[in-house]
This record gives sequence, C-alpha cells and structure tokens, in this order.
Amino acid sequence: MMPMNDKNKEKLLVDFCGLKFSTPLVLLSGCVGFGEEYTRVSGFSNTDAGAVCLKGTTLAPRLGNPPHRIAETYMGMLNAIGLQNPGAHKVVDDYLPKLDFSETRFIANVCGSTIEEYAEVTRIFDDSPIDAMEINISCPNVKEGGVAFGNNPDMSARVVEACRKVTKKPLITKLSPNQTDIAENARRCIEAGTDALAVINTLMGMSIDIEERKPVIGNNQGGLSGPAIKPIALLKVHQVYQVSKQHDVPIIGQGGITTVNDALEFLIAGATTVGIGTALFYDPLICPKINAGIIDYLTRHKLKNVTELIGTLELHKDGGGECSG
Repeated sequence: MMPMNDKNKEKLLVDFCGLKFSTPLVLLSGCVGFGEEYTRVSGFSNTDAGAVCLKGTTLAPRLGNPPHRIAETYMGMLNAIGLQNPGAHKVVDDYLPKLDFSETRFIANVCGSTIEEYAEVTRIFDDSPIDAMEINISCPNVKEGGVAFGNNPDMSARVVEACRKVTKKPLITKLSPNQTDIAENARRCIEAGTDALAVINTLMGMSIDIEERKPVIGNNQGGLSGPAIKPIALLKVHQVYQVSKQHDVPIIGQGGITTVNDALEFLIAGATTVGIGTALFYDPLICPKINAGIIDYLTRHKLKNVTELIGTLELHKDGGGECSG
C-alpha cells in the first residue's frame, strides 16, 4: 500500500457541500456513539475519516427498544436500538463540547415522530458548532399510524422543507431502500432543499429463534446492515445519482462497505463519499486500510484525486432489464 505522505493525502481530499473532508470516508450514525466513543480509540487519526455522523437524536430523551437489540446474521447484522439518546438539548450542551472540531467534521443525525419535532431538533443543532445535519426520514410518523416518513415522497419532502426553513447548515437526507421509487424520492427531497443525500439506510429484516419460535430481536424486526445489502445499496446509489448529478447534489454511498474494492465501487457508481458502519464493529481501524487502498488505486490509474472516480460507471449498452433466470 502507498504511504500516507502529504502528496497522497491530497488525493483523498473531498469537497462535500462546501465542507472540506480529509478523506471520502464517513463514519455512520449509530456505529460510533456521539463521536467521543470512536475518536478516543487508540490508533484513530483525524486523517482516517472525513466526517463522523453522531447517533440519532430526538427532541426528548428516549430509552430505546427492549432487548435483544442486535443480532448477527449471515453476512450482516440486524439492529433495533430504538433511537436511545439523551435528547437534543443534552447532546448540544454536554456532548458536543467534548468533541474536537479541528479533528474532523461532525454531522448530527436528526430524528422525529412528527414534522414539527424534526424542525425543532434541526433548530437546536443549528445553534451549535455542528458542521451539518443528516435527516433520518426512516422514523415512523405517529400522526399517520406509524408509516415511515422516508417511504412516502410527499412526507419526505415535507420533512426536508421544514428543516430547511430553520437552518442554513448543510442538510443530508438519508434515504430508505424500503420504498417503491428511491430516485423519485431523491428528486422530491432535492426540490425541497436538501444539500446532499445518504444512500441507503438499512433494509428491514427478521431473525427467528427456532427453539423459542420467537423473533430474536425484541422489536420483532430490525434494520439489516453489512455485506449482505451491498449489491442493493450499490444499485440504489446508481439510481439516485441519475437524479442528483443534474443538481450537483453529492451522495454518501453506504451499505455493506468492508473493503477498498467496495468503497471504489460506490464512488464509481456515483457516490462522492462512502459510509463505513457495520465493518467498524469487527475492525475499528478499517478506515486507514481503505484509505491506503484508494490511494494505491488512484496511483495505479494515474488519477490525481478521488473525485475523478465519481460517477464514471460505463453501463453495458444492452443491459438495463429487470428479468433474470
């Protein structure tokens, strides 16, 4: 692997919504707590990750779901944490002051059960040193019987529009794969004012204890992440990129990235940055390995910067059909 000298570091620099990222890697929400849980890991460097997404935050404190909250599956992981968090005010008052904002970029993850709650949490983070905000529209809308905001383009757009009104900081809308047309949802969110998109959130899944004949997860179902969802995530990034590139809206590509080849695939498909999540659970220092691999690839292909890879996918002329077998 190529050494991380100043010249090679420049190859990883990315402009994301006007924010300078030292690398295209983003540590994903829910995997690194509120930042200090990961940045204090021995061996972590501020050159490893361009940004860190903090844990999902609601207006009031939440205890989360009953156990079990996590279950390992073949090539993946199910989780149903239930947005356990101390509430937006406590995060801003007690957690953010402990972070070194010269170390990397920090992104808040905004959650809510109503459009009004999304807007209020956004307003609270707007009055803080946070660099940007990720809108988690996979939360259930309590006023609509628990339907997730992100599964309906109209509701998705309304959430983004409400958040846009209360902040000028970059907004990143995290799109759910559990919907009919993710590209249309992306278009609506862009029109409503989002500055970037995160593609994708987890897919819903289940694991069953055959002896008890009950779901392993206390919430019965949970979000599936890890290598098992990578092909789906890659396709969704490609589909969303066809819309986002028309508006110069960047994408955080995420879903099952565990190797440098995974990261490169997402960049080629159209992602500006790539999210690392589940892989951190078994290799907390995977980021420098992926960064070194990206540098090696860029050097071999005589590319000056990682951004030269974005959206360079060449499709087969006779491809595009959905039938198989």
